[in-house]
Amino acid sequence: MSEPEFRPLDGIRVIELSHMIMGPACGMFLALLGAEVIKIEPPGGDKTRYLQGMGRPMHPLFNRGKKSVCLDTTTSAGQAALHRLLEGADVLVENFRDTSLTKMGLDLDALRELYPRLIISGCKGFLSGPYQDRTALDEVVQMMTGLAYMTGPPGQPLRVGSSANDIMGGLFGAYSVLAALLERGQTGEGRSIRVGLFENCLLLVAQHMVQFELDGVNPPPMPARDFSWPVYDVFQTASGQQMFVSAVTDGQWHTITGLLGLEQLRDDPRLQGREAQIAARSWTIPIFAEAIAAREIDTLATEFEAQGIPFSPISRPGDMFDDPHVTRSGGLDTSRTGSGAVFRAPSLPFEVRGVSNSPAGDVADVGQHTKAVLSSIGLSADEIAICQNTVNAE
Repeated sequence: MSEPEFRPLDGIRVIELSHMIMGPACGMFLALLGAEVIKIEPPGGDKTRYLQGMGRPMHPLFNRGKKSVCLDTTTSAGQAALHRLLEGADVLVENFRDTSLTKMGLDLDALRELYPRLIISGCKGFLSGPYQDRTALDEVVQMMTGLAYMTGPPGQPLRVGSSANDIMGGLFGAYSVLAALLERGQTGEGRSIRVGLFENCLLLVAQHMVQFELDGVNPPPMPARDFSWPVYDVFQTASGQQMFVSAVTDGQWHTITGLLGLEQLRDDPRLQGREAQIAARSWTIPIFAEAIAAREIDTLATEFEAQGIPFSPISRPGDMFDDPHVTRSGGLDTSRTGSGAVFRAPSLPFEVRGVSNSPAGDVADVGQHTKAVLSSIGLSADEIAICQNTVNAE
């Protein structure tokens, strides 16, 4: 008997008013758990659809499995249709400025009065405070909080290599929605929730903040950090491929020196104990580098895995499509865009009874579900055309 799909939010309707990554990621996480997510787009479509370069994957990736409804929320007819949708919704996800929401007819205080069961997840740049009206981007908050300082070498702040804050901020939005849904089951009342991109990034640098709190000094950037382990480095192998290798315990030190034929290090009286091994890194790491450079990466990987040595090849994102663990059953979902393009992407990173999450679904074309969704709440064809500010309702 096959395991049933894990869709705990089946029957929950989410209205999503958002663009770029943070808000759409929140909606995507809810959709992956089974919610019906209706993305509201302007008549021409979310501008994120038309980004190129590193922005190209943003819309298809974070809008899988959603319905697309086009409304012109600058008009009274569009705003009225949006309110009709909210009447039957459980959750509103948005990532606009409060002033922009008011122009759409969505004053947050008024919404709480009109729809007391509605859960509102506002994906913002900042929580309430002096910065709450500032414009924020992932890179901006990384620079503000010290994450960029910690990532790059000294004097060269560098953002991390993904939209980590936007994605994690969306995850906290979904996390708080789940909590509010549980609470509403007991109280019958919704909640208005604000999630901050800046505060999300604070959580990512919390370990360094606490180190300062306890030691009284700012830790150096990660590339210049004081090491806490004897081996924790990137090495070059015989074929020129790079490999991260580490030995963080006495047992791993004993094992790796044996595997690499470095018994002289294992038996050296100056290297007995982790503190002594760390203090000697300036002259032991070149010895490890020479030994690793004489061996092929595949041989090293086999030996390290068999003996429990932490290691990894230095991979690029595209390499993940050929990784045997990623390509296992359920490791990647296949989605299609409205234009017919096909792409693979990860789903949620957990299994339920050994089964990965249900497929993420396809990416809707602009306004693909406008007619069906608005008809279901009683709008006529003429009314649908008017609230889109167009006569061509798809």
